[in-house]
Amino acid sequence: MSVRLEHRAPHSLKLSEPIPLTRHPAAVYLAGLGRGSVRTMRYALNTIASILTGGECDALTLDWSRLRYPQTAAVRVALRERLAPVTANKMLSALRRVLKEAYRLDLMTAEHYTKAIDFPPIEGEPQERGRSLSRAEIAALLDSCQSESAIDLRDGALIAILRGTGLRRAEVVRLERRDFVPSTGALVVRQSKRGKTRRVYLNAVATVYLERWLALRGDEPGPLLCRIWKGGRLQLERPLHPDAVWRILQKRGRMAGVESFGPHDLRRTFCSDLLEAGVDLVTVQKLAGHASPVTTARYDRRGEETKRKAVQVLDL
Repeated sequence: MSVRLEHRAPHSLKLSEPIPLTRHPAAVYLAGLGRGSVRTMRYALNTIASILTGGECDALTLDWSRLRYPQTAAVRVALRERLAPVTANKMLSALRRVLKEAYRLDLMTAEHYTKAIDFPPIEGEPQERGRSLSRAEIAALLDSCQSESAIDLRDGALIAILRGTGLRRAEVVRLERRDFVPSTGALVVRQSKRGKTRRVYLNAVATVYLERWLALRGDEPGPLLCRIWKGGRLQLERPLHPDAVWRILQKRGRMAGVESFGPHDLRRTFCSDLLEAGVDLVTVQKLAGHASPVTTARYDRRGEETKRKAVQVLDL
């Protein structure tokens, strides 16, 4: 498979010759990402390509190897004007990574590569994203799933897993029946971000919600959380879609009178509550599946009162 374009000008940034995707910097970079990141970073690269060519190119039709410092510096300025610092810096990170692939593929010289990525990050106070849910809010969500209907049983199990393990929504929909180990309360998370496998654990209360659902679902192979027809018939061969997880939580939030939140807020709540309970940062990092404890620390929402209490243990 290859990408082919015609030049419109001698110094155009469009590709002019067929390039196998195995030697295309953007394609190689995207191929190395986890499934959950591909769409976001493809959008970032498409945006950058559009900025550079006035909308004429996308990530696969731009000749990234032709970029030099004037172009990358201009992209930085454009992103700074359009986007919040966190979002802009994430896009600039994608730009650096693609140029690094161009250098690795011998499409750019070391000098051109070094100069092209020599731009500073965009400064600015990052806005705090999302929120942590209170115990009362989580209880209200679970209370909205107390009937014995198939949908209530499944949604209760879904909320219990998300709150009790901090899984990403893309991870929870990939869980299969075989991934739950009742004897230990373990869930085996396969093909998580960066393709790694890890184990997380449900506490006793969350296990009750999952076992209520499994009593109806049964032990047949297939997705742990499946789709359900309107009449209550289970579709054991069809897993939930990640977007369905968001819709379910929005519906349950309205039913429970809980302020709007998303799946990632339950993940944030999981990390923050463990840290507040005194669990060490590295353990929380491993449970959350973060590559770095620095990422885990960003989920900490304990606030000033926790810091005030912390210093009380000092012996003067």
